[in-house]
Amino acid sequence: MPKALILIGPRNLILEPYEDAPLKAGEVRAQAIASGISHGTELNLYRGSAPFHSKRFDPDLRLFVDAQEQAPYPSGLGYEWVGCITEVGEGAIQFKVGDLVHLPFSHRQTHTFAADVKTMFGPMRPLPAGFDPERAIVLSLAAVALQAVHDAHIKVGDRVAIFGLGAIGLLVVQLARLEGAGWVAAVDPMAGRQTLAEEFGADRVLDPTGCDVGWEIKTASVQHGVDVAIDVSGQYAALQDAIRSVRVGGTIVAAGYYQGGGTALRLGEEWHHNRVTMVSSMGVWWCPHRDHPMWDIARVRDTAIDLLAGGRLRTDRLISQRIPFEHAAEAYKLIDHRPEETVKVALIY
Repeated sequence: MPKALILIGPRNLILEPYEDAPLKAGEVRAQAIASGISHGTELNLYRGSAPFHSKRFDPDLRLFVDAQEQAPYPSGLGYEWVGCITEVGEGAIQFKVGDLVHLPFSHRQTHTFAADVKTMFGPMRPLPAGFDPERAIVLSLAAVALQAVHDAHIKVGDRVAIFGLGAIGLLVVQLARLEGAGWVAAVDPMAGRQTLAEEFGADRVLDPTGCDVGWEIKTASVQHGVDVAIDVSGQYAALQDAIRSVRVGGTIVAAGYYQGGGTALRLGEEWHHNRVTMVSSMGVWWCPHRDHPMWDIARVRDTAIDLLAGGRLRTDRLISQRIPFEHAAEAYKLIDHRPEETVKVALIY
């Protein structure tokens, strides 16, 4: 009997057996190959620190509202699931047995879905023939990184700083170069991630625990700061450093998943005095692209697929651990307690 990974309370995961129902017309079933754990969104849900723990997001009002009557558990985790089609129902002509698919669904051994399903990541369709499954488990992250770079409107020659060098940040480093950034600084306290940033094209890496990042970046150029800073760390202290690092009239793109109160932010200092623009980057939850209708979420996803399939985005060093699905609970503990040892953890089925 197949199993699904279920969160039954903060930091409490179980593998729960389930049965696959007979396939209906228009449905497709896939068997898992690998799935990627999100070190931001998922870990906040795993810890019980995400706003969804006590609130729900009203899609019409675009507002978090109290939801004390709605129990947050049990729930699934995950949105980077890669599998192979094993069954195709009558009329599901978009798919065939053997197709590789990336689904924004939870960690489990099989998934059954309607062939015409549309999710917040866009319509489902097979990945190109020959696509590497391990590249596919960073597809959503690549789309998030691409959205952040689009929101940054990087121009050829711009000076850019990236804060947070997890998988998304390391993809942003590469995308900033592809966009024509003339100088790239990469900021993270973890030495291993700093090394990867240099491999992926950063001109300078900085450890925020060992220096004044704003001072270092502002004194590194006559412009006294970068044109754009992109924060994907989800840490308010990093966001404050990003604000301190941009020039007068510079732009901050905040693409991290921040939790709790922002006590590290001091908006009366550089943000106010330098007329800094701060932009929230969000490509899902039905947020339109800022260049819609020329760009939409499906086009962002297709572009990410092309960049990954063509090797223009390197992923060879992003997967730091490959852990059997049966030991998924240990994988989350590893990321939670020893993040310096991880970049992207993959579950292998």
